[in-house]
Amino acid sequence: MHPELAADLARLPDLLEETRRRALAFLDGLDERPVVPRAAPPGAGSGAPVELSEAGGGLPAALAEFAQRWEPRLSASAGPRYFGFVTGGATPAALAGDWLTSTVDQNSNSSLDPAGQHLERETVGWLRALFGLSEAHHGTFVSGATMSNTVGLAIAREWLGERLGVDVAEDGVGALGPVRVLSGGAHSSVSKALSVLGLGRSALRRVPLLPGREAVDVAALERALAGTDGPCVVVANAGTVNTVDFDDLRAIAGLRERHRFWLHVDAAFGAFAALSPEHAELVAGLDLADSVCVDLHKWLNVPYDSAVQFTRRPDLQTRVFRNAAAYLGPAPVSGRAGGHGEHPDLVHLTPENSHRLRALAAWFTLRAYGRSGHREIVERNIAGARVLGEAVERIDGLELLAPVRLNVVCFTLTTDPTPERLAALAAALAGEAFLTPTHYADRPALRAAFSNWRTTEADVRRTAEALARAVRTQAADRDGD
Repeated sequence: MHPELAADLARLPDLLEETRRRALAFLDGLDERPVVPRAAPPGAGSGAPVELSEAGGGLPAALAEFAQRWEPRLSASAGPRYFGFVTGGATPAALAGDWLTSTVDQNSNSSLDPAGQHLERETVGWLRALFGLSEAHHGTFVSGATMSNTVGLAIAREWLGERLGVDVAEDGVGALGPVRVLSGGAHSSVSKALSVLGLGRSALRRVPLLPGREAVDVAALERALAGTDGPCVVVANAGTVNTVDFDDLRAIAGLRERHRFWLHVDAAFGAFAALSPEHAELVAGLDLADSVCVDLHKWLNVPYDSAVQFTRRPDLQTRVFRNAAAYLGPAPVSGRAGGHGEHPDLVHLTPENSHRLRALAAWFTLRAYGRSGHREIVERNIAGARVLGEAVERIDGLELLAPVRLNVVCFTLTTDPTPERLAALAAALAGEAFLTPTHYADRPALRAAFSNWRTTEADVRRTAEALARAVRTQAADRDGD
């Protein structure tokens, strides 16, 4: 054994204790840490890349260099005022589960070594109940919403082939002919998925939205379906990224009485509305979907990367993703659920042949806090978004662009709202809070997304005060010019 490996193994308890201390120091400093530090990469401008050392120096040397060169440059994305994108943190239980995930280091893809698969199925069952899905939906963990959408649309692609009498998994996407994917406002990951799946980005056809909304006009969708030759795919939204708007899922599903289409619902974070009695109606009809995307490193607050995908057609899923390799265990029989009755090995359900036990972090946080604990996180975040929205309306120089429907606040400058001025405003806030840019109704804007379990009313007040100061400073600078 290499001497540094042997030395680290011999002192592993002490080294893990040192790692624990450093991790706690990072978490304890989240409140005061710049949310997004503006430091340049280490060595920037020197012109000489850092070379990999020959000797190494063991874990102590790596810990020391990380603390000196990289840790100060990391954002406080685990903290309560990181409102960019839609980013959760990691609850204490999820953090413990993720640490143990690395410790036990399971590849949970084969029934030859089955414990990880069993744990994942139990966790999927808990999530299915959390989102109000029936047992007709089968699920598996994937790396994020992009992969969840990709898997769901891959199953949809196979369904299109089934309707047309071709086997896409065997004969290729060319056997399908032209494909139409209809959506009012599909997330960018849907276009990426269509590209990866060989259907092409141009397959996506935008359907008109309701006036002043990000929700699809169902009447316009029916007209588009009537004008489409053959079966197609409809991508519905349960929570858009700018204003958290929801398509009418029941009405869309009802169109299948007259038109043939696969209904895929992107509920990356909107599915969590099901936890709040006040907002559960927003996802009514989710169970009617043929496939569903839910991202877990958002509102479930488990570490990156983690998501789940659900479908009513696991037989088509295994047709797409089955992996024929004797050393990995039994392959599913073509056209059936799999080599183990209703539970095919996970290797046959996603693009991955290696499948980290990412379900363990979700299992821990669900087991630790239950439905009520996660409902409290969701409802506290919704309340915080409402408070920030009200504050935006009171700040002279800002304009709220849409009602705060759930957990995102979308706003802009009332005067000269150029992308450059908004970027400067966001940069001025970066020490206190992190917001990301967008466009809404053809106007440049900023958005604040609430999904972190640590965010409190005090964090919202602190963010609102920093935002008001930044707007005043920017206005004063502009007037001075």
